[in-house]
Amino acid sequence: VIGFVLATREATGLSGVLAVSMPMVAIVLGTVASRMVTAFDLMQVRIDRINGILREQITGMRVVRAFVREPQEEARFAAANEDLTATSLRAGRLMAVMFPTMMFTINVASLAVLWLGADRIDAGATDIGSMVAYLTYLVQILMAVAMSTFVLSQMPRAMVASDRIMEVLDAEGTVRPPTRPLRALVTPATVELEGVGFHYPGAERPVLSDISLRVGPGEVTAVIGSTGSGKTTLTNLVPRLFDATDGSVSVGGVDVRELDPDLLARTVAYAPQRPFLFSGTVASNLRFGRPEATDGELWEALGVAQAADFVQAMPDGLHSEIAQGGTNVSGGQRQRLTIARALVADPQVYVFDDSFSALDVATAARLNAALRPRIAGAAMIVVAQRVSTILDADQILVLEDGAVVGRGTHAELSITCPTYAEIVESQLGEGAAA
Repeated sequence: VIGFVLATREATGLSGVLAVSMPMVAIVLGTVASRMVTAFDLMQVRIDRINGILREQITGMRVVRAFVREPQEEARFAAANEDLTATSLRAGRLMAVMFPTMMFTINVASLAVLWLGADRIDAGATDIGSMVAYLTYLVQILMAVAMSTFVLSQMPRAMVASDRIMEVLDAEGTVRPPTRPLRALVTPATVELEGVGFHYPGAERPVLSDISLRVGPGEVTAVIGSTGSGKTTLTNLVPRLFDATDGSVSVGGVDVRELDPDLLARTVAYAPQRPFLFSGTVASNLRFGRPEATDGELWEALGVAQAADFVQAMPDGLHSEIAQGGTNVSGGQRQRLTIARALVADPQVYVFDDSFSALDVATAARLNAALRPRIAGAAMIVVAQRVSTILDADQILVLEDGAVVGRGTHAELSITCPTYAEIVESQLGEGAAA
């Protein structure tokens, strides 16, 4: 305060008050705002942490209860909450300091004007009206700065949030649409993989190595192998959920990297390993790939997928509500609805990534029997864990550590491929392979 008054007194006339007060305002704003950016940056990290813990505890509630880990999880949440509270209080204190400091600066500046103005009036250098006018203008200018402080106090948090948003928006996707996409298929209902390899960024070993495969119209190719052999990765390459790092993947005679994304989506129907249903109704989920499908087509697809019985038993049939993620139906029902959704899309290529794992043997057998005539003329790739669901496949691909170790029919592989014979023996019993 003493420094401000002395500096103002040494300044030339009343304009020195404004010349000194404005830099002070800038210093106060700069100092507090820089510290607020750091505090809000840390606060966003703490918010992420507490949200992550809470999400884990909600989704893994049954696991927590099964292992009686409630006390430990409560302590983990409490520790994260305390860290967030401390950081939030620090940011709040900085915001609380800003306004009093601004008002203090305005009052000191007003005091300096009155002090200097009184001397100038006494000396006859100015009159009372000029001093009051100057004081009014000074207060208006500094009040405008004070009001802008309210906006500036929100900027640090906005800056931190915008930086985090831009990180997502500026991230380049690994799957980029072609600059000149092809909008016509050369050989419909055909899938070809030539020397395909794939490795995840930073991985030491590739997930897939030198995979070659051709599936023509009306053919069923099954993919089987141990856990981690690359089956799901292989199926993800066909609808271009990500691109192969080596070789090429073609659908309809065109490399998927050159094919129009909309055409590829209409050509390939994909049923993921983990079935997911959207909030809405049974009908809205089934029409996800083809909105114009009729109710008759929906019931036909449900019948093939062995889902018509439980949908009919629902209160409103096709218009029965489905919760987000399909949590109000069982795992087997979710899988059958996912299969029905793929059938409603009526594509030329079907990709089923272990979509029968939650079905009992009898239901899976009925579904397979109804599926083949329903999709006659389309190419189908099926990932399976159970040999019983792929016995009649036209071609079976056996994967081991991302490489093809066997290719052929069930009868051929039972004799020529030890890996496949071992899988058959473990599931169907000794002598089943023969």
